[in-house]
Order: sequence, then C-alpha cells, then structure tokens
Amino acid sequence: MNRSSALRIGLVATIALGGCAHVAYSPRETTPLTSAAAAPAPGRYEVRSGGDAQAVAELRAAPAPVQTEVVDSQSPSGDEHVLVAKGFVHIGDGYYAGVDADARAWLLQRAREVGADKTLVYTVLASADAPSPSLYAAYYVRFKLPFGASFRDLTAAERDTLAATGVQIGAVIGGSPAAEANLRVGDFILKFNGEPIRDRAGFQQLLRAHMGKRVTLTISRDGAVNQRLLRLGVLAGEPAAQK
Repeated sequence: MNRSSALRIGLVATIALGGCAHVAYSPRETTPLTSAAAAPAPGRYEVRSGGDAQAVAELRAAPAPVQTEVVDSQSPSGDEHVLVAKGFVHIGDGYYAGVDADARAWLLQRAREVGADKTLVYTVLASADAPSPSLYAAYYVRFKLPFGASFRDLTAAERDTLAATGVQIGAVIGGSPAAEANLRVGDFILKFNGEPIRDRAGFQQLLRAHMGKRVTLTISRDGAVNQRLLRLGVLAGEPAAQK
C-alpha cells in the first residue's frame, strides 16, 4: 500500500508556541526560498489543491481542534513526508514578513480559520534579496483517506443522461488512492467491482467493506466509460477486509 493511502485517526495534542528554528527551505523543495516567497507584505495564505474549505469539512477525520498543535521545525519536505504517512494532508501555506509576535499571531489565526490540526512553523533566513527573516507555516489536517475524494449523489437528470446510478467525484486529494487512480473532479463512478453503485451511502459502505483491498471502479468521463484499478487505504485501528 502507498504510504499516503492509509488513514490514521487520533486525538490532536496541543502545545504552546515555542521558539523559532532557523531554516531556509522552500515549502515544496529543499532549496533556499526566494525573496518573492520569503517576504510577503505583510502576510498571505495560499490554499493547496484539495485544501479548500468544503473538501476539508467533508474529509477531515475529526472536528477542528480548539487549538492547533504548533511545532517549530526545520525541514518542510521531510516533515510533509512523515505527516502524509500518518494520514495528514497539507492543506495550505502561510507567509509573513517578520518573525515577531505579530507574525506568529497572524499565522496562528490562519490556523484557527482553516481548522488546522497541526501547524509547522519555519523561519526563513535573511538573504541579499530579503534582508529581514520571515516566517513560513505549513497547515495540516488529518483526513479520512481510505479513498481520498469527496463525492455526491447524482441528480435525476444525471441518472437519465448516464442511464445508470452512481456518484460524482468532487475534490480529489493528492497522494490518495483516488488521485493515484487518476480520478478527477467531475468523474462519474458507476460500478464497484462490476456491480452498480446505488448512491452515495451505498458507495461509502462499499469503500468501508473493502478497505485495504484492490478494487475496480467503472467511471464515465466526457461520455467515455472505462475502468480504474486502485488499492484502498485502511482506517487506523481497523483491519483490512479479508481477501
């Protein structure tokens, strides 16, 4: 199973804001941040693909915490690798020009607004182009990722057009089983292992009953019907379905 496919559900610990660790890494690479990324004026929040408010509300594993867990760290890419393996999804990034209390308060307020379970804070070192250090924060939410996409019931018109029942895919989370199977927003899923999908509730039941197993989905995209093979993730504390 891919490391990002499994879901882990757990309680969110809370810790007080601590001191900054000094790093100069890009949130997506291990190369120094450029002045454009390092010095917003004064702060900005960027949503990552699949991290919009609706997707977070539908897919998060537990209600948003009263207080986000805040960790000062040094390696954004390394931290993301570890957190994804634990079922966390990187939903957005915060940047603030400065490292004072105002900067940290601004980043923490963004964490509350987006409902982050975990917030990792990094200090971006000053450079020739950015003479003052700044703060960068990566926001994570623990998602339910046995499948990794939101979906809805079909309308009566859609059922008539498709001459079938099923569900339509909404947001698809990067690194999830749905993403690895190349499912896209707007795809219609018509069958599960060759059997028609009744509705959203029925599809949810099938996903839970087949956690950890390889399954075949029949999808309709732009009028063309084809199949996708994927291995579903497993909820923490629950065994995979018997093969």
